[in-house]
Amino acid sequence: MTSENSGREQADATGGGAAADAATEDFVAHRNLLFTVAYEMLGSAADAEDVLQETWLRWAGVDLDTVHDRRAYLVRITTRQALNRLRTLGRRKESYVGSWLPEPLLTTPDVAEDVELADSVSMAMMLVLETLAPVERAVFVLREVFDLGYDEIAEAVEKSPAAVRQIAHRARAHVAARRPRGEVSAAESRRALAAFQRAVETGDLQGLLDILSPDVVLLGDGGGIKQAVLRPIIGADKVARLMLGGLGKLDMAMSMDPAQVNGHPALVVRLDGELDTVVAVRFDEGRITGLYAVRNPEKLSYMREEATTLSR
Repeated sequence: MTSENSGREQADATGGGAAADAATEDFVAHRNLLFTVAYEMLGSAADAEDVLQETWLRWAGVDLDTVHDRRAYLVRITTRQALNRLRTLGRRKESYVGSWLPEPLLTTPDVAEDVELADSVSMAMMLVLETLAPVERAVFVLREVFDLGYDEIAEAVEKSPAAVRQIAHRARAHVAARRPRGEVSAAESRRALAAFQRAVETGDLQGLLDILSPDVVLLGDGGGIKQAVLRPIIGADKVARLMLGGLGKLDMAMSMDPAQVNGHPALVVRLDGELDTVVAVRFDEGRITGLYAVRNPEKLSYMREEATTLSR
């Protein structure tokens, strides 16, 4: 289901009337933006959808004649609901089995064309955002990704503009110290990923070592449902041998297909034709420095649906 279609279904459920029609039009027009805000704050498409449901319920009860900027008002509702959900997610992650990775999204080509948007929703950046406190994450996303003004953000997070400026400065420095070190073009990413795929499929240990950075980190997310590494695996030799050794034990037919995930090239792994794992990567200066393998089936529903349209 596309974001626009699901937005119309949410809106249509509340009934007719001129005011309801206007509310519906505004919500549908900005739904992709609102979903992107919620997803970047939460790292979960399912929770982002729940936030949009809550946003719609509140928006449907607003007197539109009192709203000066409807887009800003919708973003404000979404941000506050996402902050509430983010605190709940924090408690949930404390008891999560193994590493927690963001929910991968099968994205449309236009997301990759918006370089800043693609960077902000990459698996690597989403993990960096996970290290921020809830309000810091909200401020960073609204300011750096969506370029909202400090006064507008202050209303959304219920802080003073001066406090928001300080939070933004602190969050920006925190992210800058942890984000990928070098710019990698989409073409370079595809070539590196193709080399990685060939090495894995052919069992070429040296080929893997050539494309992996010496300090590469492998994270796996099985959510306690599927087998996955419970702790980060660090180092090219350990990662390469673990991957090739694990594949050697498979008693099922495996296929790997390139896909556009979170605005970047990734690999979709199927076992006996069934979706099993999404492997996203982080590139730094031409080599793979991060491998993120999502196996938790509860996080793969958006890889089975139509590509998601994100927007700023």
